[in-house]
Amino acid sequence: MRGQNFVFFLTVQGFIAGLVFGILQSTSAESFLLFTFLITIFFYLFAHVCVGFYFQTLGIKAQTFSKHSHEKNLDNYVREINRREQFIDAYYSHKAELLSESERVVKK
Repeated sequence: MRGQNFVFFLTVQGFIAGLVFGILQSTSAESFLLFTFLITIFFYLFAHVCVGFYFQTLGIKAQTFSKHSHEKNLDNYVREINRREQFIDAYYSHKAELLSESERVVKK
């Protein structure tokens, strides 16, 4: 699960828990909103702390981008696309010649 999705999930769970706690413990609308808001904020911050510790202990290291091999692969792809375009152009030009010859044969 992505970290952002975990934060969203835990924030929604905090909101639901805040609603339940607010309904059970509040005596007025202001206290209901306050309970809901505070519990939602607590879950939101707790989710960020959990995600931060997870990524800190995961040990993701920065990888270098191999520009040379990437450009070499892209050049190969461009050459392959150009070769295929030439093949398709040759096919369609030959197809037009065959069609024009068959029309001449039908007219005679």
